Amino acid sequence: MSNLDPTTMVLVLALGNLALCALLTFFDHGTARPPALGVWALARQVQAGAWTLLALGGASVLPEPLALPAGFALLFAGVAIEAGAGWEEAGRDGWRRPTLVAGTLAIGVFLACYVVDQGGLRSLAASLLLGALYLNVAAALGAGWAEASLLRRFLAVLTAVLALVVAARGLSVLLLPGGWRWLSSELLRQLSSAALYLLMLANAFGMLLLGRERAGRELARLEVVDPLTNVPNRRGFFAALAPWMALARRPGQPTALVVLDLDGFKRVNDAYGHPAGDAVLRHVVELCRRQLRDSDLLGRLVGVEFAILLPRTRLEEALLVAERIRAAIASSPVKSERAMIAMTASFGVTVIRPEDSTVTLFQRADDALRDAKDGGRNRVSEALPAALEA
Repeated sequence: MSNLDPTTMVLVLALGNLALCALLTFFDHGTARPPALGVWALARQVQAGAWTLLALGGASVLPEPLALPAGFALLFAGVAIEAGAGWEEAGRDGWRRPTLVAGTLAIGVFLACYVVDQGGLRSLAASLLLGALYLNVAAALGAGWAEASLLRRFLAVLTAVLALVVAARGLSVLLLPGGWRWLSSELLRQLSSAALYLLMLANAFGMLLLGRERAGRELARLEVVDPLTNVPNRRGFFAALAPWMALARRPGQPTALVVLDLDGFKRVNDAYGHPAGDAVLRHVVELCRRQLRDSDLLGRLVGVEFAILLPRTRLEEALLVAERIRAAIASSPVKSERAMIAMTASFGVTVIRPEDSTVTLFQRADDALRDAKDGGRNRVSEALPAALEA
């Protein structure tokens, strides 16, 4: 690549960006894409147009006074949009507006430099501004460094290094116009061109890989989280329960388990439809959360049956918690499009015993729940003491 003349190098960058635009057309075609990927696709299209204009200007197909400033203006806009997509992908939407403002300012500064000096000052401004904009891309990739994946960290470091190489060409024009020892101006130009090419490839495939990584994390999350209520599902709840089962075999404060089931929920779906039923479930989860501590765990076991793990809680305290939740559900009807839906729930409460397995623990809690149902519903029932079970 170092043997390519500037016009050919620009043409390679133009064709590369156009190829990436075509790649995005077929990537996950027909599926809902993350918003950041759509913004990033727009950035690639703008950059493809920019490099195409610069290539046409370099080949004298278009007048250079028209193609060059227009091409660089589009290039700055494309990199700024790419940085905005990076901030959006990192969950920092507030940084998109300053990034776009910075891109607009970069266009203004470059055009001013181009008018003043179409030679050295133009090259200086182009390199420094591009380097600064790509450093913003690196900053977006490095956001949340402590929690970031190794892939994201690598892309952030690589983008920052390549951005500095791009900026170094501008600095050489300013500080070392004749080069320094073996580091000639021509070599810096070639390194800068290679860095721009690598930035195109690294950020392109990096964004796609980050999207796949994010999708994989979401799939893993959905294996243990109920998507409707955003609380642990049966698998997730049992995984969280396991260490507390082990701790129950040691002396210390007990851990309580509450199982609750909504009374007569089928009538809600039959009378008002499944969307109303979903709204009821989310409402019940929110009511439960308001009555629980941060250390407590609420999970959806199946259908309308939920479980609550109360660490370091005695039976008497667990009964009070269950009673508060029962009263909250009974006194808080859910507003749907068609009516106000009143709901009640029945509760079974027990504590984890040293000899318990998950089967015996939930069997005892379910027996207490059944007693609450048989006793008229909308009530709290405690499990039988161990001495009375025999």
